[in-house]
Amino acid sequence: MSAAKEARRRIAVAALAAVLGATLGLLGSRARPQSAGPSMTKGTNDTATAGADIYRQICQGCHMPDGRGAVGAGKYPALAGDRALLSARFMALTLLEGRRNMPAFGGTGQEGFFFITPTLDDEQIAAVINYVRTHFGNHFRGTISAAEVKALRRPP
Repeated sequence: MSAAKEARRRIAVAALAAVLGATLGLLGSRARPQSAGPSMTKGTNDTATAGADIYRQICQGCHMPDGRGAVGAGKYPALAGDRALLSARFMALTLLEGRRNMPAFGGTGQEGFFFITPTLDDEQIAAVINYVRTHFGNHFRGTISAAEVKALRRPP
């Protein structure tokens, strides 16, 4: 097997492992993190907690608990200090539609051989974006609302 083919295989295996690990325990609820739902659907201001929970359950498997990313079998970009996060819209589109090797989290669940990519609703996507933009040493101004995320979704 060529070195390039082996590298692609390792990246695919690492991505599968990260997504599988992130979705364990979430499949029964169609990937809606348990702790995020109640605080967000009742209109409380606890979206920071919801964003932290979503990050912990889904994102940190690749981007690491400290948001510094990882390099090894694959490359998972750091979220800490990333100037691309200046745009909440960029982040929303990335979560909704995926980017490079990152799966889309805005669909109805991309069923694969061993996994289902978690699907996040507009409130959950807004919560995790607002969390990441204000944690890991990031101090980006402004927030994104669930209505703004919804407006970015492509029609089915």
